Amino acid sequence: MKHFLRWLASFRLRLLFRTAFLVLIIAVIVLAIAVLQEEKQRAWRNYQSVLAKTKEQIVARLRHPSGQLALMNPARRTGGTKGVHPVLLPFSSIDFDDRNKAWNAVEMADCLIRYPRHGSLCVGIGNNPWIGGFIYVAGTFASGPLTAHDIGDRYLDGSHRMLVTVQIRGTQYRWIAPFELLPPGRGVPVGGIIGRLTGYVELEGRDYDKRMPEKEFRGWLWQEPHCVDTHDAQNCERKSIFSLRLPVEELIADRLRNRRAPWPPPDLDDIAVEIYFLPPGEYTNRSDALFDSASPEAVAPFSLNELGGLLQTGENLRILRNETQVAVIRGRDGLEDQVSPMLTRLIRRLPVVMFGEGQDTSAAPIELDDTVTTPLGDYRIVLTGDAGHVVNQTLSAVATRLAWFVGAVMATIMLVWFVIEIGIIRRIARITGRAKQFSPWREESGLTTFSFSDFEGVDELGILASRLDWLLARVREDSSRERIRAAQEKEQWHAVGHEIMSPLQSLLALHGNPDDPDYRYLARMQQAVRVLYGSASPSEAFQSSTVAMETLDINGFLADIAANAPHIGVVNVRYVPCDEPVWVHASEYALEDVIGHLLKNADRHRQPDTPVTLTLDAGNKAGAGEVTVKVHNIGVPIAPEWQDKIFEYGFSGATGRDNEGRRGQGLFVAKTYMAKMGGTLRTENEAEGVSFYLTLKRVQERD
Repeated sequence: MKHFLRWLASFRLRLLFRTAFLVLIIAVIVLAIAVLQEEKQRAWRNYQSVLAKTKEQIVARLRHPSGQLALMNPARRTGGTKGVHPVLLPFSSIDFDDRNKAWNAVEMADCLIRYPRHGSLCVGIGNNPWIGGFIYVAGTFASGPLTAHDIGDRYLDGSHRMLVTVQIRGTQYRWIAPFELLPPGRGVPVGGIIGRLTGYVELEGRDYDKRMPEKEFRGWLWQEPHCVDTHDAQNCERKSIFSLRLPVEELIADRLRNRRAPWPPPDLDDIAVEIYFLPPGEYTNRSDALFDSASPEAVAPFSLNELGGLLQTGENLRILRNETQVAVIRGRDGLEDQVSPMLTRLIRRLPVVMFGEGQDTSAAPIELDDTVTTPLGDYRIVLTGDAGHVVNQTLSAVATRLAWFVGAVMATIMLVWFVIEIGIIRRIARITGRAKQFSPWREESGLTTFSFSDFEGVDELGILASRLDWLLARVREDSSRERIRAAQEKEQWHAVGHEIMSPLQSLLALHGNPDDPDYRYLARMQQAVRVLYGSASPSEAFQSSTVAMETLDINGFLADIAANAPHIGVVNVRYVPCDEPVWVHASEYALEDVIGHLLKNADRHRQPDTPVTLTLDAGNKAGAGEVTVKVHNIGVPIAPEWQDKIFEYGFSGATGRDNEGRRGQGLFVAKTYMAKMGGTLRTENEAEGVSFYLTLKRVQERD
């Protein structure tokens, strides 16, 4: 696991950098989805509000007389060449004798069919069946001066006249109503004219002598005093308003035969009415008529189908009367914008949770209803909206148009990532990989071929590479100098060893008795020279030296050390011997060097006139099969930061003049020799000074 963490840490910065860009891309995507989620929820609320307003607009339109007219006549047709079909009016009747009342009624009911030359026509029946079986006709047309019929003229084609035809149940009623001028009365504008349209049953011949007009046929015509086109005074045409009441015997007979007969008649849409207003003269061509109800240029009035323009795709409007469906109007099927299928699927999956509701409501249809009261009864208006389709399609179209922006942001991030990856991160990775190959312990030949020169440049990484290459050159130089110094030092130790060994051999010949104290120290000197002779450096010499292990009485050995300590310059060394020998496995010369270095170190750091104490612990305090020797002095304790450094080669706590002539190798030699003898060496700060503890393996008896 540690190796994996170290391997991971080797490119931690690159991983952090790449993760930052990856998180940035993910953040853009998450932010876009969050915006879509919020926009969908907001669009859902807006759609509910818009649908409610649409319903109110539709209901308000249907409650108007024009809307009631459309409700009561859902299958209304304009008629075309086959005539105009009467509609059921939202009034019980029309006051056809009064110009203003008649015109206001048809205009408010919006039953007028528009024709060229300021023409219009409304044909209908009252919603009260007890008024009588009459068809009401009202309209307008534009013409020049009107020619009135002279009383007593047996021919009716010498004046302007109205030709009326009603087709019902295979029976045709035809009337001709000439215009008869009357004196201006109340309600007629100044300069205008008023006349009566007297209806006669049309005959095949032209002679209407002694013919009586139709009693129940009533008609009026009012002509305005002003020209409809003020810019053409020479050909001044004035607008005329006419109003007719047509008696239809078939409808009257229905009420007489059965008072409970349905009203309006079931075949109301099959009744056809044609109106022509003819100029004076014989009628030979249809194009001569001043007004023609069968004109193909007629424009139909408001109908229920026009409500479809208020509906969006996926919305349906149902109109019911007594739970019977009267009409179904569907929203317009407009051309939908180009949408992304992927975005559409994503938006469809986004939930919509309204305030106070704990579940997704995006798939639930919205249904609004209301009631419109008409003379025929109540109509139920049910508006259903497919919010999911409308909201999702609308939001998908907007998201598709804006997707390029999010894509451009992500492409910019990836482009910046790519540029930095190629321009910086890739170079950092190469420099890091090259640096991993470098090791200060490489052979000099390997260091010679190692270089960062191919990464040098004028930018930051190039400057760093050039400095690394310079440092590497310094390392190569230092390595070369160290090799030369080691070789020179080795030659020096060869020379020193050669010059010392000959006098030592001569002295050993003079003091050949092993019991002679001088022989002992001469043997130690010879051993030290052998250790150092032929080595590259003192530290390597001590580490590579071998010691001859033997069984040693540590009790007597310490007593001799304490007695001979003044010979090495250490006085006042105290040791209390044990009653019996204590045998250990050690090297006499190496152990003497160890204790000698410790005594000299204790002498340097003890307080004046205080002893250096040697203590042997061969009992319970020592470990099983071990003997502990304690070297204690009273003085300044060792600093905590030096506890691990004092045994390093070349370390010396002395400074300034105190450090002159010291190599810092005494404690290093002591610890090295103890390790070779299978023992340990440690130090502790105590209340009165510092103690060094040597641990050796104990044996039961001398071999």
